[in-house]
Amino acid sequence: MKQLDRILAEKLLKISAIKLQPENPFVWASGWNSPIYTDNRKTLSYPDVRSFIKVELCRIIMENFQDVDAIAGVATGAIAQGALVADTLGLPYVYVRSTPKDHGLENLIEGNLKPGQKVVVIEDLISTGGSSLKAVEAIRVAGCEVVGMAAIFTYGFPIAVEKFKEAGVTLYTLSNYNSMLEAALETNYIKAEDIETLKEWRKDPSIWVPNK
Repeated sequence: MKQLDRILAEKLLKISAIKLQPENPFVWASGWNSPIYTDNRKTLSYPDVRSFIKVELCRIIMENFQDVDAIAGVATGAIAQGALVADTLGLPYVYVRSTPKDHGLENLIEGNLKPGQKVVVIEDLISTGGSSLKAVEAIRVAGCEVVGMAAIFTYGFPIAVEKFKEAGVTLYTLSNYNSMLEAALETNYIKAEDIETLKEWRKDPSIWVPNK
């Protein structure tokens, strides 16, 4: 019987929420060359996948963070899924902007958090961990406790693992890079010879150079 991480990885590949191009890499906004591009917003257009993710995120929260007062989504990718999770669990919801609004109250957190509340953060993708942990810090500054984070997918970069450890944030993800590679190989999305390239990139994407 397939595990959750493999099942979701196959779903993400099937709807092109994850795309792999080892021979024709993408260029990320950071300037990094990458054989993979992930856009989990696409899952919102597929009701079965959207619901699958919602249910599994809720399960993670119920099993691991029983004492929760509110859910927070990270803008922009996790705003919708975070709202779906909060609605299913019957909990208050906020989302955290990447930068404060440039007018009005200049909010960084949209919604109403009360100091002392225990919050679970929902994220769509864990890359280097920078933006995710910035949201955590904003919630902590607001006087709340972040009891953990639940995300759809992680690349599993060593730098991200270390950042989460330093920040004291417990992270659970529905799927991950290794499971996605297994699913991609089994479904013939990639060839066996592509695996080494994809594993090498993950070690340090900031210096990875595509094979010419």
